[in-house]
Amino acid sequence: MAKEVKKEEATEVQEVISTTGQWIIRNQNILMWCLVGILAVIVGIMMFNNYYLKPKSAEASDEIAKAVVYFAQDNYETALNGDEADCIGFEAIADKYSITRPGKLAALYAGICYYNTGDYEQAVKYLKKYSADDLNVAPAAAMKLGDAYAQLDETEKAAKAFLKAAKSGNEVIAPIALKKAGVAYMSLDNKKAAKKAFTEIKEKYPQSSEAQDIDKFISLVEK
Repeated sequence: MAKEVKKEEATEVQEVISTTGQWIIRNQNILMWCLVGILAVIVGIMMFNNYYLKPKSAEASDEIAKAVVYFAQDNYETALNGDEADCIGFEAIADKYSITRPGKLAALYAGICYYNTGDYEQAVKYLKKYSADDLNVAPAAAMKLGDAYAQLDETEKAAKAFLKAAKSGNEVIAPIALKKAGVAYMSLDNKKAAKKAFTEIKEKYPQSSEAQDIDKFISLVEK
């Protein structure tokens, strides 16, 4: 009985192999063109990265270096808009090289410049353009975006940005962001969300300075 079962299974396998082979033969032209198409996409991506993206990234990095000099001097207007020499400024860099990593970094710089000059709407615009997954800059950028929303009285958006910053788990930034989120939710009379943010500080970051008086904040939202 067992031999018959094995024989049937072997026959089925042979049939499947035969059917598959026949299908491949009938559709070999289609398969060949699919393979050619995939290879073309791969080659296209490689060429785009090597002959366009990398040179553009290098250009953007050179431009950022010029603008950072003014940024370090707190000369935010010139850092943003450039000078009359060879610095085009963060805003132009962010717009011109938007698909490159340095271009996104320029958007972050532009957002901070706008924030520091009191133009919070433009700050939001450029801070939203920045995206990265590093542990330090990304959460700092998200927290600055929350600060900009708070200045515009868009408290709900501010709280969400602060929570995004806190998700990084950064030991320095996360407790600060959580406390800001908690305070934002308090102003929205969302005590449940506020308590959650404050409690997370107490449980996850007990050694942080934000945790030192966190029981007071928790008690305020428990009333």
